[in-house]
Amino acid sequence: MTRREAARANFLNGYNCSQSIILAFEDLLPMEKSQLLKISSPFGGGMGRLREVCGSVSGMFMIVGLLYGYDTPETGQRKAELYARVQELAHRFEEKHGSIVCRELLGLNIRHDLPVPEARTKDYYKKRPCPEIIGDTAEILEVFIKENPPF
Repeated sequence: MTRREAARANFLNGYNCSQSIILAFEDLLPMEKSQLLKISSPFGGGMGRLREVCGSVSGMFMIVGLLYGYDTPETGQRKAELYARVQELAHRFEEKHGSIVCRELLGLNIRHDLPVPEARTKDYYKKRPCPEIIGDTAEILEVFIKENPPF
């Protein structure tokens, strides 16, 4: 199964958009699955259904932090390099989807949505582009990692 397929399957199995991306790259990450799921759980729905940055993009950025990030106080080159990676990935995503903002991707005009998630029914999946967006995010990140091996 490709990472794209895995990310889509994760979402279709009930994980949120951020968790779906994180799990698709779990084998590369230095944390236990349960920790990855917990840390990424608030980022679904554009951060707790606030409809801000797309959860799949947030998950992608978390992975970038785990693979390329730093763990000391930093104000110089290492921080700039990490931020450049984040901006490059955001740009690649925006080229494909026009925005990294959840409400814009979903065509919503509300800024903060109700905290209760919608039931995952067939109708839900028909009206949401999320599985495709999540698949695209996984593909974008996979290509980026191949171009910029962290190991």
